[in-house]
Amino acid sequence: MSILRNNCPVPFDQQPLNEYLALKRSWLFSWSTYEIKDFSSTILFVFSSLFIYWGLILIFLFINQISLYKICIIDLLIVNTILFFIFIRLYLGWSYIVKRLLSATIFYEESGWYDGQIWIKTAASLTQDRLVGLYQILPYLIRIRYTCFILCFIFLLIYCLYRFL
Repeated sequence: MSILRNNCPVPFDQQPLNEYLALKRSWLFSWSTYEIKDFSSTILFVFSSLFIYWGLILIFLFINQISLYKICIIDLLIVNTILFFIFIRLYLGWSYIVKRLLSATIFYEESGWYDGQIWIKTAASLTQDRLVGLYQILPYLIRIRYTCFILCFIFLLIYCLYRFL
């Protein structure tokens, strides 16, 4: 699915389709491409791992000053915040790629930051890139956006619970 080198003056690693494939193969960004069941289980695994890790740290630091109930709530707030930042990173990465795929022009650098060029996509590559962007990446972005909304809602609930204790 990558663009051939002779059709496009953009360096191979800076072509949007190749950037998409590289991002899709990366460890963190591949979470977004999982099916819903695997996506949810991955989030649950990361959440539980972070909860145990930060819980142990908070217990060792504050066991004499704060009750165990408040330590658990603080732990939930910390883990939820970390997950939120992870999903913000996922959203920013995928949105950058979809912007480059949907755009009719591509800014690229041939050898360094000082010699940027702009390439106008051909009709065939523009069509292919837009199809990939709309039907492959936008569902990932929507899933990540909903997950961020859910994490924000959970954060507010946990914070309200902490304030009332």
